[in-house]
Amino acid sequence: MSLPAASAARHRRVAEDFTRVSAAVTDWDAPTPVPEWRARDVPRHLVEWSSEFLRSVDVILTAGPSPLHDPHGAWRHHREQIQSLVDAEDADRDVTHPQLGTLPLQDMVDRFYTADVFMHTWDLAVATGQDPALDEEHAEALLQGMRPMEEAMRASGQFGPPVPVEDDAPASAQLMGFIGRDPHWRP
Repeated sequence: MSLPAASAARHRRVAEDFTRVSAAVTDWDAPTPVPEWRARDVPRHLVEWSSEFLRSVDVILTAGPSPLHDPHGAWRHHREQIQSLVDAEDADRDVTHPQLGTLPLQDMVDRFYTADVFMHTWDLAVATGQDPALDEEHAEALLQGMRPMEEAMRASGQFGPPVPVEDDAPASAQLMGFIGRDPHWRP
């Protein structure tokens, strides 16, 4: 099933998928496909990174539970704040990020944060022995959108070197390989 086209609805669905995975985690210290991370670091990254990202466009979120001590609770609190932000009447207002320029807030959240949640759902799911069940059409769309920016992405230091993936692999496996994850990784 495809993800919704509207950014607020897409965030809701992607966040629900991550929540489903997060709620089923029984070992928050499990290793992840990101070598220096444990399972608890995945929601921690999403909460902390996006809070800083939004602060740079003058959007301040209220702190919730500690992602180190209550990863799932911190995620749920954060997810609700982001959903309220993209559901708000003024979600289409322009914001200016120092490196990304000016975009409507909901588009900025969609392109950078919701996409990150989508990809990190895979990390948390495989780290904890779950099926990530990523939407293949959305994975393909993200992959096609990222390919033209590959040089800048790699230069940012936020993505590892690409991992070779079979040409006939599902789009989600190709996306994971593109961002530097081994789609065959298991704990």
